Amino acid sequence: MSQPTPEVYEQGKGMDAHNQVMREVRSRKEKSYDPHEPTRVWLDEDNTPNGVRESLTIILNTGGCRWARAGGCTMCGYVAESVDGGTVPHGALMDQIQVCLDHEADEADEPAPLIKIYTSGSFLDEREVSAESRKAIAETFGDRERIVLESLPDFVDREKIGDFTQYGLQTDVAIGLETATDRVRRDCVNKYFDFEAFEAACAEAVAADGAGDASSETGEKPTGGAGIKAYLLMKPPFLTESEALEDMVASVERCLAVDGCHTVSMNPCNVQRYTMVDDLYFQDGYRPPWLWSVAAVLEQTADVDGIVVSDPVGHGTDRGAHNCGECDDLVQKAIKDFDLRQDPSVFEQVSCECEATWEAVLDLETGFNQPLTR
Repeated sequence: MSQPTPEVYEQGKGMDAHNQVMREVRSRKEKSYDPHEPTRVWLDEDNTPNGVRESLTIILNTGGCRWARAGGCTMCGYVAESVDGGTVPHGALMDQIQVCLDHEADEADEPAPLIKIYTSGSFLDEREVSAESRKAIAETFGDRERIVLESLPDFVDREKIGDFTQYGLQTDVAIGLETATDRVRRDCVNKYFDFEAFEAACAEAVAADGAGDASSETGEKPTGGAGIKAYLLMKPPFLTESEALEDMVASVERCLAVDGCHTVSMNPCNVQRYTMVDDLYFQDGYRPPWLWSVAAVLEQTADVDGIVVSDPVGHGTDRGAHNCGECDDLVQKAIKDFDLRQDPSVFEQVSCECEATWEAVLDLETGFNQPLTR
């Protein structure tokens, strides 16, 4: 990976000590990636404001998140999968889109109504995805029902969203907020913005949505709506299990109280290579969250006005959210069922003796140190 050099944009943001450590950790990455091939692509189904939809998920291979190149978030190793040099030409990005379309044609009976595009950074950052590429991608998927685009709040702009909504495409911007608690976001995640920036991004989406309503009234081509999908992080480093659970419940409720935010995706922290969390994990200083904690958050927020989902990556492994090993798949299945039906009663159908251990952890972990259980 090219040596991450902070630019003026990054200077003075986040924790300087965290950034210094993260730059050293990230510099260990040696593998290179093909700018003409996406990082990953797969078909799935997701819960949306319009119901469950078949989805095509695309992770574009770009130059990577600019914040990560400054040091970045303590748990995120996705920049290690980015192209060397920091930029990917328009033609190469469109080659990646074609690979994804070919995959969909081979694996699906018909085009997916929902498209999700991630860059392991910010799709709306024109240093990662140029305006030319953004507009071409909008045109490519303009005949679908909904699209989800990943971005930091800095780059959320009603005009950029309008590149997609002009085709009648319902457009959601997925923001890696991680937590609604500013202290936790800065000290544990090392993310530089405050909750106010998230609220401002929601306001931009609402404004883009309002512009669509106005165009419909004038007789012009109807435009799609716009909204925000908040990504939260369950149990960043330096929090106990109980602190993490309480923070997630409060964060879900606060996010969905903001006008424009209609969905929360709670991501249990997993141990990725080339991260501070990885170093802590190998020194017995971090344990990913219990799946019971994930289920508890979903149960406790089931009555909020919005959609709350979770997809524990690496569930049942030591590096992902896990319980005792015996019940992990059953709890994961219940979580997936909840994602689609939003019915908390699914968790009443799973139980295990390890729940007693989890409850003891919630009671006895009183401050950050070595985890009580592995």
